[in-house]
Amino acid sequence: MDLTLLWYLVAVLLALIGLAGTVLPALPGVPLVFAGMLLAAWADGFERVGLATLAVLGVLTVVSLVVDLWASAIGARRVGASGLALAGAVIGTVVGLFFGLVGVFLGPFAGAVIGELAHLRRVDRRGLGQAARVGVGTWVGIVIAVGLKLTLSFAMIGIFALVWLLG
Repeated sequence: MDLTLLWYLVAVLLALIGLAGTVLPALPGVPLVFAGMLLAAWADGFERVGLATLAVLGVLTVVSLVVDLWASAIGARRVGASGLALAGAVIGTVVGLFFGLVGVFLGPFAGAVIGELAHLRRVDRRGLGQAARVGVGTWVGIVIAVGLKLTLSFAMIGIFALVWLLG
C-alpha cells in the first residue's frame, strides 16, 4: 500500500471522527476535522492546499472553540444556572454517552437539573421549576453550540474540498 494513500485514509478518518465529535462532547470535534485536513494537505506536500487556506481553516477552528464555550454558557446563564448546574451538565453529557443518542441529548439536561437542585437545596429551595428552567436553558445552549460547530465543520470541509479540487 502506498504510504501517501495511508495518510489520506488517516486524514479522512480524523475528519469523520471530528464530525462525530461535534455532536459527542467527549471528542474535540472541529480540531479533529482540522487535524485531518492538515494531514491531507501535508501528505500532498501542501501542493493543492497551501498555508493560506490552512490558516483560514485554523481561524475557523478557533472560532468553533469560542462558539462552543459561548453558546453553552449563554444558554445556562440566561436562566441563572449555578456552577453546580454547569458541572452537572458536563457530567450528564459524559454519562449520557453510555446511553447512545438518547443519552447524548438527555444527559446534559438531566445533569444540569440535578446540579441545580443540589445548588438550590443548599441555597434557597426555589425548587424543581427553577432547576427545570436551568436544565432547558443549558440544553438549548448545548444544542445551539452543536449546530454552530456542525455548520463550521461542514464549511471547513467545503473550503478544503473546493481548494483541493481547484488546486
